[in-house]
Amino acid sequence: MALWARRATGLFLGGAWPGRSVGQMSTQAGLLKPLAREKAACHSKISIIGTGSVGMACAISILQKGLGDQLALVDANEDLVQGETLDLQHGSPFARMPHIVSGTDYLVTADSSLVIITAGARQREGESRLDLVKRNVSIFRSIVSSVIQYSPHCKVLVVSNPVDILTYVAWKLSNLEPNRVLGSGCNLDTARFRVLLAQRLGVHPESCHGWVLGEHGDSSVPVWSGVNVAGVSLRNLSVHDITKEEPEAWGRVHQEVVASAYRIIRMKGYTSWAIGLSVADLTESILRNLRRVHPVSTQVKGLYGITQDVFLSVPCVLGENGVTEQILVPLSPEEQAGLRKSAETLWEIQKQLRF
Repeated sequence: MALWARRATGLFLGGAWPGRSVGQMSTQAGLLKPLAREKAACHSKISIIGTGSVGMACAISILQKGLGDQLALVDANEDLVQGETLDLQHGSPFARMPHIVSGTDYLVTADSSLVIITAGARQREGESRLDLVKRNVSIFRSIVSSVIQYSPHCKVLVVSNPVDILTYVAWKLSNLEPNRVLGSGCNLDTARFRVLLAQRLGVHPESCHGWVLGEHGDSSVPVWSGVNVAGVSLRNLSVHDITKEEPEAWGRVHQEVVASAYRIIRMKGYTSWAIGLSVADLTESILRNLRRVHPVSTQVKGLYGITQDVFLSVPCVLGENGVTEQILVPLSPEEQAGLRKSAETLWEIQKQLRF
């Protein structure tokens, strides 16, 4: 869905209201005894562009974690964004972040610390991936320019697909430093990978460590050389040696990761909850400066022999400045070759874009 900057029609809910009537002030005077003057200010405002199924899954996940002091929602569909906002307002007694603003005008996103972009065109039947990207570039021109106009110091987290190429597009259009523009990338792919491994090994996914890197898509790379439980490498256990005894069975784990989204879309029409939880996880690491490591889409030119100017997922330290460091993971020759193939796949499409 294209999100063009339009007139303000926002709902301002919770927190400091933009204006109060005489009646409101009179009522408050009978209820509240002022002790100190306070100027409304946001220190960790989060904006979500697009209130479709993914955008709202991100919103509810972020609200439940109480990650900021204000949430702004923007969508071109006025009824949709106002309806979603009212629905969230009615749940605000159960949330830890009740101040919500919304509208069709990007003014409501002003002074955001983090802007999450979930909007974009969906692929039409018979449409090539390149044509889809070109349509999204047109949409992103409007979104990114409006975001930067009102929040020049923000970090941008791209969730829209194809996420790696659109993260590159957002970076080029924003003129921000590359550390301040990142994509959700393989954070969800890695979660799916760990869940599937954990089911086979009989442990909790949090205790199963493994990574999926590269493109968020068909050419993603499972890092089998690093899979371990409590430091015990999967490849060192003969009973689970993926290179000898059960290569097909373990190889199907990555196939399931790649097919997961297609399977969910076939059954329910879209994916939402897992990506929403994943985005909230990334948001927490950034806004709380946790310096946790996540596989997110970032500029990788020069890593692992990659020569193209592309964005791919590698393990990154996330903090208040966005991507603060990239982890130099030792990869097998096959895994490095897989990353280079991922880069080439994206570059074949990306090199045809014009800004």
